[in-house]
Amino acid sequence: MPVYDFNNTPEPSKEAQCTYEIFFTSEHQASAEHPILVLDNSAGALRHHTNGIFSNPIRKTAFECKSEEGTVSADIRKIDARFVSLLKWLGENHINVRLSGADMPDGYAVYKIRETAFGTGSKLSAEDGFLQYMIERLLSSDAPPEELPDEEEEESGDRMKITSIQSITDFLNCAGRTLPDNIRLWARRNLAVARSNEVSAEERRHAQRALSIMLNIQWKGNYFPPVDPDEARRILDEELYGMERVKQRIIETIIQINRTHTLPAYGLLLIGPAGTGKSQIAYAVARILKLPWTTLDMSSISDPEQLTGSSRIYANAKPGIIMDAFSMAGESNLVFIINELDKASSGKEHGNPADVLLTLLDNLGFTDNYIECMIPTVGVYPIATANDKDQISAPLMSRFAVIEIPDYTVEEKKVIFSRYALPKVLGRIGMRENECTLTEDGLDAVIELHRNTSGIRDLEQAAEHLAANALYQIEVKHVKKVVFDRKMVQELLG
Repeated sequence: MPVYDFNNTPEPSKEAQCTYEIFFTSEHQASAEHPILVLDNSAGALRHHTNGIFSNPIRKTAFECKSEEGTVSADIRKIDARFVSLLKWLGENHINVRLSGADMPDGYAVYKIRETAFGTGSKLSAEDGFLQYMIERLLSSDAPPEELPDEEEEESGDRMKITSIQSITDFLNCAGRTLPDNIRLWARRNLAVARSNEVSAEERRHAQRALSIMLNIQWKGNYFPPVDPDEARRILDEELYGMERVKQRIIETIIQINRTHTLPAYGLLLIGPAGTGKSQIAYAVARILKLPWTTLDMSSISDPEQLTGSSRIYANAKPGIIMDAFSMAGESNLVFIINELDKASSGKEHGNPADVLLTLLDNLGFTDNYIECMIPTVGVYPIATANDKDQISAPLMSRFAVIEIPDYTVEEKKVIFSRYALPKVLGRIGMRENECTLTEDGLDAVIELHRNTSGIRDLEQAAEHLAANALYQIEVKHVKKVVFDRKMVQELLG
């Protein structure tokens, strides 16, 4: 059973500890037998109704309440997977709650949570209705998949906690030192603008919006933990069949982190025909590095301003795509996947988008026209894909370690189709593998019909067509299974 911690950042003086495990259930009513969470009640302080908060300065995994002996901290032992985010929210916002529960063999089983107006009082808060609405929605949902990530995923909108002038002011006063020096000074200046009566309402609005974006990003350092080469190889094998030299080259490039604990000086440029798995490799590298990722599709970028944002002098000004990526990721360390880099060097009437990429790729810092502050980019790892390297300018090429992705051989395509593409389609539409099979000459026919296509996308489409036809015959003509031979394949796909 995986174990999670509300707070992934340890306190400087003591390593964060987690006291609980996640359990998975789809029960739609909470009770003592089917609780929302279970607390340790060895101290005997928890009654049928107990007031307190989910807050602990060291662990963030406990419930604190008042007793005759003073403040008592009861560790959380278990949490329903559906309620992890809710309890984290209650704890982070120091919301006073009243728990209803019962002593059970494994601890104090909580089956009701109400929001109270005061920490030790019984009067309900005016906001309790919203809390009950959230709890009802969570109880009516099914259990999430048990393959949860090591760090709980959150919707990007939930991260935007610092939005009001008061919350911005409080953050800068209490945690301003966590920001890079230039961003902290920038924030002070923009806060002055946002609070000033000597500028227009539009200027105040833009300043507040920019502050909210910047302060909701976790600005991390440039230290990166070592990469496990065996785990890296396993992830690449999941995403890419064959191509041993390509996988070896990728691992050789990123394994430099193990000695320097910084990102490699050069990003990856994956060049090859369409459908050969370039994007899958990029996603795999992001998984290996344990970083969030974002994509830039250069074929859709016609104006550099789409990347750099627009100046605040315009009423409809907004940040650019690159700044939006930092905001969506919620942190400054991430993988930028730049698709179709060969489309970036065709200059447009308003300038060349490739020039903006050079600034980002140099890792010297990036400035968005809307934010008006230099963004550190030492934690940005670029991975670009392209079909034709001759269309990429020399300055762009020099920023990457180039890896050419060859097309699959005939034998590799046979294996990919029979072992991966077709079984994947059958599983997705609920068919058993023996309900749709091919003879050896039927498989040869599929490959021959696609001998002039690169990659495996057309083979995946062929698998979809064959599976759909087999399902039709089984459901309509009531046959038990379909075995496609050469003639059947040619008639269906030819």
